[in-house]
Amino acid sequence: MSLDITFLGTGSAYPSPSRGTAALVLRREGQCWLFDCGEGTQTQLMRSPLRAARITKIFITHLHGDHVFGLPGLLCTLSLQSGPDASRAPVDIFGPLGLRSFLRTSLELSHSELLFPYAVHELVPTRDQCPAEEFRDFSGLDLGGPPGRILHLDPGDGSYLLLEDEQLVLRAFRLFHRVPSFGFVLEEKPRPGRLNVQKLKDLG
Repeated sequence: MSLDITFLGTGSAYPSPSRGTAALVLRREGQCWLFDCGEGTQTQLMRSPLRAARITKIFITHLHGDHVFGLPGLLCTLSLQSGPDASRAPVDIFGPLGLRSFLRTSLELSHSELLFPYAVHELVPTRDQCPAEEFRDFSGLDLGGPPGRILHLDPGDGSYLLLEDEQLVLRAFRLFHRVPSFGFVLEEKPRPGRLNVQKLKDLG
């Protein structure tokens, strides 16, 4: 399995002419997975050798603006670059509870209609992920809009299982920040080695 990471932004709070806010891309076998999408991510993508059209999954660590304000614009650009295709797999977007409402409201108020399917999978935080006075319960928000799952913490291993295939497992873990935040851990599954038994015998 080939994995390649490109940092698109490592700044915080707001972008500068030479440094974007939080965003990185993991390339995996022709697909691009975007982690965070701060303001200016599109510009950084254009400066990189990456193709935005290859983004198939997006992961948002938390809902501070410097990690999410670039997302509605990026989705609109992806829509402009693609035609309607009913057979296309949805772009999967993972992030904290409230992300679906943020996207739905942003797109509705700007009269933006995406020409490709997408799904928003929300992670339900626990109250100990941020100072008590900063915690907001978004569980009562209207869940209309794109399809997607509501993901709860597995108390057994303290994580959220996001993806699993024959090669890897991707989980989210709780982080402590001013708002509920998540870290993502991609773990490659063990692979059987290729052993030339005859050569070993020949070598004794």
